[in-house]
Amino acid sequence: MSRTDAPPSTRRWVVIGTVLITAFTALIVALGVYLQQDRVTATVTNYGVVDDRTVVVGFDVRRPEGAAVVCRVQAISVDFAAVGTVDVTIPADEADGARVVHRDVTVRTTTRANTGTVQNCVLEGARSQ
Repeated sequence: MSRTDAPPSTRRWVVIGTVLITAFTALIVALGVYLQQDRVTATVTNYGVVDDRTVVVGFDVRRPEGAAVVCRVQAISVDFAAVGTVDVTIPADEADGARVVHRDVTVRTTTRANTGTVQNCVLEGARSQ
């Protein structure tokens, strides 16, 4: 045995460690994929303050294919208060059930808003505050 060769017991632990690390990594990746399957997300693409009482918010919704979604869209004032809110339902058959759907929504406000945003989106029937 030369100086660079590891003893058989050390090689065995290296192989066992490599197998365990690979299995653990595969488990984490599979868990991540599983948890993302029914996730609904929204991305604001544009917004515009029309006047002191109106904001228009454009957003894309990523959803499970063919799922109905409810999104809460808010108008926010310069002091970060919500000055207008509307719940928008995106039916399952909109855009032929596509995973990504674009919406433009008008939000009526109590005072002048500074911005518009999507607070959250959930599958219809799973509404949370």
